[in-house]
Amino acid sequence: MNLKKKLAMGIATGALAVSMIGGGTYAYFNDVETSTNTFAAGTLNLSLNPQEIINVDNIKPGDWMNRSFKLKNDGSLDIAKVLLKTNYEVTDKEGNNVDDFGKYIQVNFMWNVDKSALGPILDKDLVVFETTLFDLKNMTPDAVANKVFIPRIEEIGGLKAGDSDDLVVQFQFIDNGENQNEFQGDSLKLTWEFEALQGKGQAK
Repeated sequence: MNLKKKLAMGIATGALAVSMIGGGTYAYFNDVETSTNTFAAGTLNLSLNPQEIINVDNIKPGDWMNRSFKLKNDGSLDIAKVLLKTNYEVTDKEGNNVDDFGKYIQVNFMWNVDKSALGPILDKDLVVFETTLFDLKNMTPDAVANKVFIPRIEEIGGLKAGDSDDLVVQFQFIDNGENQNEFQGDSLKLTWEFEALQGKGQAK
């Protein structure tokens, strides 16, 4: 075999080797593992029963009305805090109001002695926080939460998933001892908005 043929064969053999390497036709060991992962978000679901807490007519100065309602955590996450936002609209029948009707509707949030560990020694009519609808409307929801919900012993740690809390509130038409004829025939439509907040994130 002459030199030219030997060189040509050597070049062809080298090219074939390079082609095999580049083409990945050589054998090697391999092992593959697949990880399938899931992130599922929890839910916050605060329910209120009844939806209409109070509906009363023909009230006069000095009257009071006790009403109860239930807040329940129907979600999968614990509720750390409940905020309460107040709004209302007054209908002035005679158009002669010089004052806000909401200033004369007092709201007394009562202590839930049935669920409290101190229930047996507490007065069932113990007031946790008292104010007027006017002042309640002008408070921040966070400030209301600190006054109404935080002091409740059973609420330390929040409202756990699946748990509920019965609350009692007393409304009173304040008798200021003076002529209050301007409010005759008037009506007040109250809206309460309860907002549930989650707690801080934590290691899972």
